Amino acid sequence: MNPRLDQPLRLGTRRSKLAMSQSGHVADAVRAVTGRPVELVEITTYGDVSRENLAQIGGTGVFVTALRDALLRGEVDFAVHSLKDLPTGQPEDLVVAAMPQREDARDALVARDGLTFEQLPDGARIGTGSPRRMAQLNHLALSLGKRIETVAIRGNVDTRIGYVRDGELDAVVLAAAGLNRIGRGDEATELLPVDSVLPAPGQGALAVECLASDTDLIAALGELDDPYTRAAVTAERSLLAALEAGCSAPVGAFADLLADGQIVNEMRLRGVVGTLDGSTLVQLSTTGPVPQSYDEAMALGRELADEMLAKGAAGLMGERSL
Repeated sequence: MNPRLDQPLRLGTRRSKLAMSQSGHVADAVRAVTGRPVELVEITTYGDVSRENLAQIGGTGVFVTALRDALLRGEVDFAVHSLKDLPTGQPEDLVVAAMPQREDARDALVARDGLTFEQLPDGARIGTGSPRRMAQLNHLALSLGKRIETVAIRGNVDTRIGYVRDGELDAVVLAAAGLNRIGRGDEATELLPVDSVLPAPGQGALAVECLASDTDLIAALGELDDPYTRAAVTAERSLLAALEAGCSAPVGAFADLLADGQIVNEMRLRGVVGTLDGSTLVQLSTTGPVPQSYDEAMALGRELADEMLAKGAAGLMGERSL
């Protein structure tokens, strides 16, 4: 890190309103801990310009590669990613120096007429670009004795909510964290409980990444790291990696902390894999001591993945064509 305190640190970010908002929050925090100005450098990623469905273009890395290339070329000093967009494999020359405290990890329903999921009519059309959401929403509908139609959509928050406002869809499902970060959380008509719909591994969390060789910047960014968030999302992403699934696969995972009174002493990790029509889910959980290291968090995820694979999870991931 350049020792000149008046030289701005360059933060690489996607151009979307959501990305700019969450990067802006990180920039403010970095200014506070380093005393240095931070400027946002807008970068267009393949995922931003492609109109293909994310599941069809692979999903993994489509929002990340351009930011990482800018880091490696020295065009930016660090980058901010939505953690759920990061491939589970970490390049040796880059490091996630901080995972700030996680936002709300749940999915949010934005429905016409202020409806909840249970109040939606039979045959309701629900928009989402996520196979994970499709599988679980269809399963939830079946459990309520009704049928829904999940419609693959792309676009920013305005575009997606616009489908509901214009009457093209009855509802859309988005990440609650994204709505909250752009000040639109009150537009959710229901926050879907994780007992019904597990989020994507890492959903609601951010990754602040820089060069592995920049030890001074790593130390500074480390001030933003939240150890509980890091332990939880490491376990979730370990499960995803052990299932050999990418971020476009129908895999949900969520790790939460369990407390005995005021003392947090255990972490529960839940995982789900399902067919797109919701007819079959493999959904399991495991509980263990709060991981005290990266290796312990990884082991928790691998343990649950092994149990899910033994229950047939691999076959369900193969049934995700759109």
